[in-house]
Amino acid sequence: MFDEIMRKFEGSPSQQEVIRLLLERGFSVNDEGRVVSGGIEIPNTGIAREIGVDRRVVDSTTSAILDDEQLRRIFQNISSIPSLMDLAPVLDLSVLTVEVADADAPGIVAEITSRLADRDISIRQTISEDPEFTDDPKLYLVTDEPVPGDLLNELSGLPFVRRISIA
Repeated sequence: MFDEIMRKFEGSPSQQEVIRLLLERGFSVNDEGRVVSGGIEIPNTGIAREIGVDRRVVDSTTSAILDDEQLRRIFQNISSIPSLMDLAPVLDLSVLTVEVADADAPGIVAEITSRLADRDISIRQTISEDPEFTDDPKLYLVTDEPVPGDLLNELSGLPFVRRISIA
């Protein structure tokens, strides 16, 4: 899906940057073509400044979204969720990041979370990036305590795991 959306803007790398930001942040586009998070409007100038484009690029991108029925359905229904990942150091939590070889393979989340549960490690939050919307999706697990080294080695040895990191 991500590639299909980006193809619709392949003639404009600047518009692709706007699309990427909207998807990454979970920002919606309302009927008036304004970028919103819930009911809060995000000024186009702020979006433009964030990604280094002119405000008119944001305007033209939101207009293109509203003109395309498929894009309209996606961007009028997308939403963001609060993440504990940036708060983890403040709250004394750990973040386990898992990169996999094939994000479409079934059972990845179940296998990782089961192994954590088997060690009585409480998971506060799980965020799984959708392979349809991200080029290199990752699985993030915020845990109450650090993941022990032997479990990290065990998880790294799973056939679908490409790389693991902990913060």
